Amino acid sequence: MNGKKRVNLALQGGGSHGAFAWGVLEAILEDERLEIVGVSGASAGAMNAVVMASGLIDDGREGAREKLAKFWRGVALEGGPGVTIPVVDAWISMWKALFAPASVADAAAQASSPYAFNPFDINPLRDTLAALVDFEKLRESYGPKLFVAATNVRTGKGEIFRRDVLTPEHVMASATLPHLFQAAVIDGEPYWDGGYSGNPPLWPLFYETDCCDTIIVQINPIAREGVPETPIAISNRIDEITFNASLLAELRAADFVARLIEEGVLNSDRYRLERLHRIGGDGKLDNFPPSTKFNISWSFLQQLRDLGRDSARTWLDRNFAAIGKRSTLDVAGTLQKPAAE
Repeated sequence: MNGKKRVNLALQGGGSHGAFAWGVLEAILEDERLEIVGVSGASAGAMNAVVMASGLIDDGREGAREKLAKFWRGVALEGGPGVTIPVVDAWISMWKALFAPASVADAAAQASSPYAFNPFDINPLRDTLAALVDFEKLRESYGPKLFVAATNVRTGKGEIFRRDVLTPEHVMASATLPHLFQAAVIDGEPYWDGGYSGNPPLWPLFYETDCCDTIIVQINPIAREGVPETPIAISNRIDEITFNASLLAELRAADFVARLIEEGVLNSDRYRLERLHRIGGDGKLDNFPPSTKFNISWSFLQQLRDLGRDSARTWLDRNFAAIGKRSTLDVAGTLQKPAAE
């Protein structure tokens, strides 16, 4: 034993808000008291996971921080390696039209299928990712276990791609929003964004690692005050609920198993009691409207990174002692149900 506290990381996706998770990862990588055992992710969370793992291989924790910074700098609208500005501008303009205060019919009229407006399936993120990550080296090297989520378009089921098979196509499949990109085809199967089926997936961390502490890096707010009334506000809230549904389902299952273990119904030698933690559930991201998930200006990405780093440092100051001992996530409160008697 090296004396470090071991944790799994579960990284939500959420467009450019994934830069918040970048900041969280920076803080965790800077904390030498922690050892990362496994990482799961969907969409932007999957990209963060793979870029960080690649950096760890190249030059340890410092290499991971540097590679994450290069990746997000490349994503920025102002330009960077692998970014094709005219294409990005077109996509951002289209999504701004969708989020503009107009009727749903007007927004739909301005939108177009990616098979029509992007027939060659150009994706600047693929080039940025491929330029930074040596996937052959990633597959063959040791490090945190990786679990990348995608959604099978044909079956509607979630798929988990593991470290030993990962290519740029697998990661891009996890980030394939169906309104922006053509379905990613891998071994003849079409895939859409992993957020529809696991955002982030928890069960691989539970079943395929020997670490019982999982830190969920949450980007999408679960609860919001008030009832949306405009067509755009209603659509935005539906998206948030949809992308949180799989996470809530897994939390509900984990809570159920934990209660059965604590009540002695399940044998604790056979069934594992998971300790769950969360960074990002403090409401700091709630003030950013969903439309900002498509804001890829460098200043905005830096703002989110700083927010994520500060949130992680604050969380670690308050909860580091609990890692390895107890959960810090109030699952009952998150599920908005009364605690078990």
